[in-house]
Amino acid sequence: MRRVKVLIWNENEHERIHPEVTATYPLGIHGTLANGLAAKDLHISVATMNMPWQGLPFGALNDVDVLVWWGHILHDRVEQRIVEAIITRVNAGMGFVALHSAHHSLPFRRLMGTNCNLAWRKTEGGERVRLWCVSPSHQIARGVPMHFAIPADEMYGEPFNVPKPNDVVFINWYQGGEVFRGGCTWTRGRGRIFHFSPGHETYPVFHQAEVLKVIGNGVRWAAEPHKDGHGMQNLHRPVPLEN
Repeated sequence: MRRVKVLIWNENEHERIHPEVTATYPLGIHGTLANGLAAKDLHISVATMNMPWQGLPFGALNDVDVLVWWGHILHDRVEQRIVEAIITRVNAGMGFVALHSAHHSLPFRRLMGTNCNLAWRKTEGGERVRLWCVSPSHQIARGVPMHFAIPADEMYGEPFNVPKPNDVVFINWYQGGEVFRGGCTWTRGRGRIFHFSPGHETYPVFHQAEVLKVIGNGVRWAAEPHKDGHGMQNLHRPVPLEN
């Protein structure tokens, strides 16, 4: 059985500077995801921004099937050569799974060709969110309930300034009434892209079984290269860094 080679990249800044995040994720978000996704068909490694070469030395992505990305407050510090390497590898067939605030990461913005802005409202203590599966036949939804709740998470809402997704797998509903396309897919070149919105650093979202199931399914889906190679538009459009 061929094992899918997965690299989980995490900014790892909140865990270093915020005690409440360290308490929630003592292994770091990357370590928690690595443990939660562990399976016989996945070969998982991790990298963080505070490692040499920001965890991604030259050529590090050449043997990666799927790159999982979590970032938040240091998006603009990611080296341009890393962004270019990701774009090149996605175009060649590497999968890219963007989690939570990675919608504003430089690689995701480049892949989308837009600023990827969304609606946001500050909430004290987070909000209960219910995820509704609207594409139950999709591989990413396999074995996932038709709906499940996350007790507390950060609110994301529409409009979400991204190109029309190939598939919307999940729609989120928040206590305040907002809705959000919380699980979407695209293709670029031969690469598959999945953005899954839950996972604010101060809440134990990545300890939840349903969330890990979705991410694991997303990783396996993204590992299969897109066959017709279309979807290369917007790869090189410059994107502003401001929110």
